Amino acid sequence: MKTLRVELGPRSYPIHIGTDLLGRADLAVPHLPGEQVMVVSNETVAPLYLDRALAAFQDLRADSLVLPDGEEYKNLEVLERIFDALLQGRHSRQTTLVALGGGVIGDLTGFAAATYQRGVAFIQIPTTLLAQVDSSVGGKTGVNHALGKNMVGAFHQPRCVIADTTTLSTLEDRQLRAGIAEVIKYGLIRDPEFFVWLEENMEQLINRQPQALAYAIQSSCASKARIVADDELEAGQRALLNLGHTFGHAIETGLGYGTWLHGEAVAAGMALAADLSARQGWLERPAVARVVSLLERAGLPVAAPATLEPQQMLELMAVDKKVVKGRIRLVLLKAIGEAIVTDAFDAELLQATLEECRSPEVLTRAGRQ
Repeated sequence: MKTLRVELGPRSYPIHIGTDLLGRADLAVPHLPGEQVMVVSNETVAPLYLDRALAAFQDLRADSLVLPDGEEYKNLEVLERIFDALLQGRHSRQTTLVALGGGVIGDLTGFAAATYQRGVAFIQIPTTLLAQVDSSVGGKTGVNHALGKNMVGAFHQPRCVIADTTTLSTLEDRQLRAGIAEVIKYGLIRDPEFFVWLEENMEQLINRQPQALAYAIQSSCASKARIVADDELEAGQRALLNLGHTFGHAIETGLGYGTWLHGEAVAAGMALAADLSARQGWLERPAVARVVSLLERAGLPVAAPATLEPQQMLELMAVDKKVVKGRIRLVLLKAIGEAIVTDAFDAELLQATLEECRSPEVLTRAGRQ
């Protein structure tokens, strides 16, 4: 096991990464403010890991709740089911919510923890690669709205993150590839050496080689922990973590939540961001080719779906948390490993990217023949 820390003063917390961590009371129980626990999972993960997770809390009053699985269920209606279970179980302000699952469960459970009785403790136990390298760390919680992804939420840091890499053995290939998109993001925004490592080791990641996966997870978490420690509330450099996300969120919203996985949409978004960066004269075209090649080797889409018209994409991108004074801000690339947040891009060049980087074959590339 390797332990990293997110340094946030009195709210600092550990990220434990390793094998066979589920059920280890010594990792979870010290972070509980009381003896009540509610473990929230979904219909896919619960049959595999809920009993093992509950074993860590066997000497406490531990309840569980199983929700439907999928991005389309990350909404206020499903959030209400968590509140119902907490109130029916008479959970107090000293309770702890435990998120056992991927990014959807983590976001839902974290938002419930942020708002139940004005805030209770929670623990992240991510079971997908995307959640282990990204969404479980940093305290972003929330739900989707019909008009925009993640537009309702709160910052609420977990007490600890327990990333048991053993759970990746049961992860579907499509989910694994979606998680790799977020791993690639870390190389692109600030770590060119890590990007080169990914170019050299992509096949090992796809084939779930344990040492490669462990290194990718640790490197990604270490990078995010540093960024969050410096900019917890996304007032500055933390926005770099949104590379590809403004494009990607527009794709997810436009197609309907759950049609594409989050990581698939982000992958296409990163390719679009690289293309626009080149049109701006900031990124060399050979660098764009490297980005696209690596995404394709991971089995990820590298263009927006042709079913979304450029004007529709623009309208959806305008409903984004990074919009300031009506201007869309994007994370773009000066080089591989050097990202910036800017609204100083040419609107006509953005239009050209949206018009030319579309593909009817993108669904097949994302693994949905």
